[in-house]
Amino acid sequence: MTRRHEQIAEALRTAIGDGRHPVGSALPSEAELAAAHGVSRGTVRQAVSALEAEGMVGSRQGARRVVLSTAPSQSFAELRSFAQWARGGGHTPGGLVLESAPGRADGEEAALLQLPPGGEVLRVLRLRTLDGEPALLERTVYAGWIATSVAELPDDCESVTQELYERTGLVFAHGEHHIDAVAAGTEDSRRLGVRRGSPLLRVRRTTTTPEGRPVETSDDRYRPGSVVFTVRNSTRTNPLVRSALA
Repeated sequence: MTRRHEQIAEALRTAIGDGRHPVGSALPSEAELAAAHGVSRGTVRQAVSALEAEGMVGSRQGARRVVLSTAPSQSFAELRSFAQWARGGGHTPGGLVLESAPGRADGEEAALLQLPPGGEVLRVLRLRTLDGEPALLERTVYAGWIATSVAELPDDCESVTQELYERTGLVFAHGEHHIDAVAAGTEDSRRLGVRRGSPLLRVRRTTTTPEGRPVETSDDRYRPGSVVFTVRNSTRTNPLVRSALA
């Protein structure tokens, strides 16, 4: 069952998206929102905090929260899958496995996945799309203990994270991301539809279970013009967020 503050957060997203609260305008006060929804101010505060984490609203001491964006973006303080992030921003995610093969971990992979040298892994090359257009090429290496479950997923699985949770109960709880830029190689250019040598935004990530057990390590390369990463600074928090380019 959806909790009350989540329902209020979704109602506010809708109101912002359809222009009832345009960018630059102030949201109603906590007291006004609490009265309108018949809840406590604490519940409203939870709802609005979710929008702040998504970069949709901002605040300063002693002033009402102001609308910053009409669409949510993903804060890197919150671990969400590509599909979850895309749907949250009003986009249609897609995915297709291009290659999948078992193998043995090299030294770097073994260290990241906490495996013995030469431990069993599954290497997967997956193309991700946004609204039907190529957006991201993922080169993911899964630890051997979860490899069989990943290999059984359909090639066009929209969300590996969700499917693994539903099938095995696996929760992706923690992630570490390293962001840089690389030149598109031959395979990158062919799969993403860009020229060889074009600059690509690369995110190297490793995710773990709630207990800290590594699940996967991945090299994700974004097609130019598909997403933008934004840093919003304040004295309270410094979230790095990801959003789709119009």
